[in-house]
Amino acid sequence: MRSLESEQISSLPFTMERLIRFPVMSLQTHRSEFPYLAKKSYFNYGGQGPMPRSAIQALQDANIRFQEFGPFSSAANSWIVQEGNLTRESIAKELGATAETITLTEDVSVGCNIALWGIDWQAGDHILLTDCEHQGIVAAVKELQRRFDLEVSVCPLLETLNSGDPSAIVEQFLKPNTRLFVVSHILWNTGQVLPLQEMIAICHARSVQVLVDAAQSVGVLPLNLTELGADFYAFTGHKWWCGAAGVGALYVRPEARKTLHPTFIGWRSVITDSSGNPDRFQSDGRAYEIATSAIPLYPALRSAIAFHQPYAAERYSMICDRSAYLWNRLKQLSNLNCLKTSAPESGLVSFQLENGKHSPLVQFLEERNFFLRVILNPNCVRACVHYFTTEQEIDSLVSAIAEFS
Repeated sequence: MRSLESEQISSLPFTMERLIRFPVMSLQTHRSEFPYLAKKSYFNYGGQGPMPRSAIQALQDANIRFQEFGPFSSAANSWIVQEGNLTRESIAKELGATAETITLTEDVSVGCNIALWGIDWQAGDHILLTDCEHQGIVAAVKELQRRFDLEVSVCPLLETLNSGDPSAIVEQFLKPNTRLFVVSHILWNTGQVLPLQEMIAICHARSVQVLVDAAQSVGVLPLNLTELGADFYAFTGHKWWCGAAGVGALYVRPEARKTLHPTFIGWRSVITDSSGNPDRFQSDGRAYEIATSAIPLYPALRSAIAFHQPYAAERYSMICDRSAYLWNRLKQLSNLNCLKTSAPESGLVSFQLENGKHSPLVQFLEERNFFLRVILNPNCVRACVHYFTTEQEIDSLVSAIAEFS
């Protein structure tokens, strides 16, 4: 749920009262560090965020440094280990976890697949999904079902966007043979923030593990993964953190690591004996890492995470403030309906045109340097606002939508 602070902020009139809370000049300076945003109005952070200059520079510097070391030198190998350790520590600190619980991956899908394929499945085991999961994860679950003769069912959470109890529905759909519940923290299609901690408690009371697709929550919500209690929490750095594409992570709860077996295995996964033969798996999150990665992405991600620190305490409130502003402006258009009937609780604002011309609208907007995307289920247009999205951008977007209509 939104904090009292964010409720109070979003209820303020859109006037100078809000500017007292969010200083305009310092935020404008902060925002100016994104070269991409100089001439474009960006509303697709849920797909991929642009990189700030500091992260771009960190990526360039790391590539040069790696080549100066000599890619396969002792110095380079030491640097690779150090970069991995620093990045796990940075991610863990940001998310209220410890470094040993963090596995470095390429993206959300890889993190989810590590968890999905690492469970010792038995024929007849049950996986519960929601009806709002990303197609990549749904496809992976279907392949598990085929290979291991699993039972898979779907609980209807889309219908709870504006009313209803998502936790009660999850509890209703759990079965005696359920081993895993797969769910998103923030639904990628509607922007609904689910009561995840409550859902986890319900599942754990039935000895059901929980895999969370956190593509839309990391970089948005204030998170403490240790307290949250999810068994597996998969996320990426290239969306709301605005890092480089190609690096993400998976959090594995220590209790869950005891039963999660490595499926994809490489030299980073193992500890060798004196003869160089694999002796055992790493005892922490490195057990699920594989081999060669694009290491210069790591300092770029750390730089991106650090870039947001000046606004870390108020970031979520600011995101909700801007999404509420966009939602209110969209509601003023007569031939458009927002999916949510109340102000959004995340940076995702999804809406439908009465004429259903969603793809033509997105193309029309892109030609005018507004970047959104179409979602197919439910059929809608999704706009994403970050804490540094400006009201001028939002006003211009709404005017462009009105012009198309």
